[in-house]
Amino acid sequence: MRISNAGSCALLLDMSNGPFEDEIQSRIWAYAKRVSDLSSVTMALPGANNLLVVHDPDLEDPDALCLTLRQEWESVDGDAPAPREHIIPVTYDGEDLDFIASKTRMSVENIAARHQSGTYRVAMLGYSPGFGYLTGLHSSLNLMRRDTPRLNVARHSVCIGGGFTCIIPSTAPSGWHIIGTAHCAPFFDPNAPSPCLLKAGDIVRFERV
Repeated sequence: MRISNAGSCALLLDMSNGPFEDEIQSRIWAYAKRVSDLSSVTMALPGANNLLVVHDPDLEDPDALCLTLRQEWESVDGDAPAPREHIIPVTYDGEDLDFIASKTRMSVENIAARHQSGTYRVAMLGYSPGFGYLTGLHSSLNLMRRDTPRLNVARHSVCIGGGFTCIIPSTAPSGWHIIGTAHCAPFFDPNAPSPCLLKAGDIVRFERV
C-alpha cells in the first residue's frame, strides 16, 4: 500500500497493482468501514483500488495514523457488510448499439443479452453524485470510451466504457457508450436521508423490459 498526502488533512491510500482488481476492491470496502471507526478519521471514500482517508491532524499525528492504516490493511480481509441488491429495469435502445456491434462483431441482440445477464457490483461512487462504477461487465463488451465525449447524456442512460457499466444519475457530459435506458427511482436525491441510491459493494442486476 502506498500512502501520499492529499492536502493538509487527507491521505490517499493506493492499493492497486496495475489493472483494476475486484479482490482488492472487496478488501477496500471492508477496510473503509474499519478505518471509519478510527477516532481521528472523519471520512473514508473508496476509489478504484484506492481509498481517500480524511482525518483531523489535531486528534492524531499523521505519521502515527499512517502506521495504524498500514497495520489495519494487513489484517483486513474481504468480509464486507452484506450487500443490498437492486433490480434495474432497462430498455436496450441506446444510440451506440450499432457502433458497439461493429466493434465487437456481435449482434445488437447478443450485446443486450450479455449485458442483461451479468451480475454487477458497485465498485465505488464518483464522477457525479450517485454515479456508481459497476464491475462484472462481460469481457466481450470491454470497450475504450468514446474519443469525443457527448456534452449531454440523458439521466438514467445505461452505458459501458473501460470495463465498467453504469447508469447516468443526472444529465451530464459523458464519454461512455450508451446502450439503453433505465426505468427506476432517482439515483441521487439530496433531500433523502441517504441521498445516493447505490452504495459501494451493492449488487446490481438488469431486467430487460
